[in-house]
Amino acid sequence: MEKGIVTLKEDGGRALKAGGPWVYDNEAASLEGDFDDGDIVTVQDCKGRFLCKGFINRNSRLLVRVMSRDEGAVIDRDFLRMRVRNAWEYRKRTVDTSCCRVIFGEADFLPGLVVDKFADVLVVQSLALGIDRMKTDILDLLTETLAEDGIAVRGIYERSDAPVREREGLARAKGFVGPAFDTRVEIVENGVRYMVDVAEGQKTGFFLDQKYNRRAIRPLCRDAKVLDCFTHTGSFALNAALAGAKSVLGVDASELAVAQARENAALNGLSDRVAFQCADVFQFLPDLIKKKERFDLVILDPPAFAKSRGAVKNAVKGYREINLRALQLVKDGGYLATCSCSRFVDAALLGQTVRQAANNVRRRLRQVEFRTQAPDHPILWGAEDSNYLKFFIFQVCAEK
Repeated sequence: MEKGIVTLKEDGGRALKAGGPWVYDNEAASLEGDFDDGDIVTVQDCKGRFLCKGFINRNSRLLVRVMSRDEGAVIDRDFLRMRVRNAWEYRKRTVDTSCCRVIFGEADFLPGLVVDKFADVLVVQSLALGIDRMKTDILDLLTETLAEDGIAVRGIYERSDAPVREREGLARAKGFVGPAFDTRVEIVENGVRYMVDVAEGQKTGFFLDQKYNRRAIRPLCRDAKVLDCFTHTGSFALNAALAGAKSVLGVDASELAVAQARENAALNGLSDRVAFQCADVFQFLPDLIKKKERFDLVILDPPAFAKSRGAVKNAVKGYREINLRALQLVKDGGYLATCSCSRFVDAALLGQTVRQAANNVRRRLRQVEFRTQAPDHPILWGAEDSNYLKFFIFQVCAEK
């Protein structure tokens, strides 16, 4: 039951009315009722008209996170079952579900919750107070839903260890949900085998959002010399090798990631064609240029350089620098795959930055395609945060 009413200011809720998933703390004119943070409340406009139901947290800039826009909705176990079933049915229609993101927060109308499926293991990340209270029910319902399709969940691991939880008044949490199990899980994606460490890997253990972008580079890789920068656990590099590249070099600054990448190469029988090196990409690329190295395909998959709007200016400098160096390493007529996972750097800004880098080194770009994240990370229109991954593939031509 809703325990309170949030009334918005006359000019409040513009993003909400346009499909946004949140009510901001500076949009509320009044809070009424006997409720605790994390409880479900009703949100209305300044004239008392219903807008949505969601859970409230007065400690957060995101005062209310929307659970339903249906005035008659009851946010109970049956409601959560409906949300979970809808999320799973969507994945079954749109992606390979052997490993996928099953719940993607606001884009699945379960704000603040992420659940990834790696074979028969689930990894959960809960980042908001209200959804944290519902987490156990949602995981139970998801396990039941998967069982109906013959999928037995072997174990669940929680990776709610992100600093953002502290803004919600929540302690960071990491560990088993239920019985312990081997947290090293073998998955298969696009025919490539990976060993995923759900306990110690970054975020939930493996970046599923690039699933089909990794597959998209394959036509460019036959008999190619490939450089994969920020390789992490080797996913783009291994896709290139499996597609017939004659040699692949993967580079990452993390010793742990490189060790895992080498293990994954061995798992696929590709150690003879794929090498990995631990190095800072920003220092490594100029060294390759000095050595006059050239590649048929260079892949740039960096971490988010801009984690806030205030960091965009410096992030653009970073993107310009790595793309400029990468372009110098691409053979005439070769290809560059470049991306950004920062939601604060949109496609237009990334494209402009790459174009400036190309102009600086006298290269012409022919766009092969533009892509976003895999469909199991759906982009919810009106919820701009869900649209975060930008992925360009260009042919690089020297000016002659």
